[in-house]
Amino acid sequence: QVQLVESGGGLVQAGGSLRLSCAASGSFFRIYAMGWYRQAPGKQRELVASIGSGGSTNYADSVKGRFTVSRDNAKNTMYLQMNSLKPEDTAVYYCNQDRGYGVYWGQGTQVTVSS
Repeated sequence: QVQLVESGGGLVQAGGSLRLSCAASGSFFRIYAMGWYRQAPGKQRELVASIGSGGSTNYADSVKGRFTVSRDNAKNTMYLQMNSLKPEDTAVYYCNQDRGYGVYWGQGTQVTVSS
């Protein structure tokens, strides 16, 4: 059974920073691609950033240059460093793990950016 637990969300002023963490249970963390998604009220869930098993990364255009995704395979944890936050970054942030035969999601963590 795979469990993903996000943490690190909160309330921050525009221009501030937050670091999200996603701790994963289950075996072979290092071989699976991981991703961060977000969903704002009334909007569809969208990809924010992803990181492959080899460390390759991909970002949504809206966060390029501001957000950095990373992973620590020894700790079974993925991170999202968010800098220069904007009010439009306000959303529930979810992490996921794609195991090929199934995609697993965490419960989400709220990020609120005040103007």
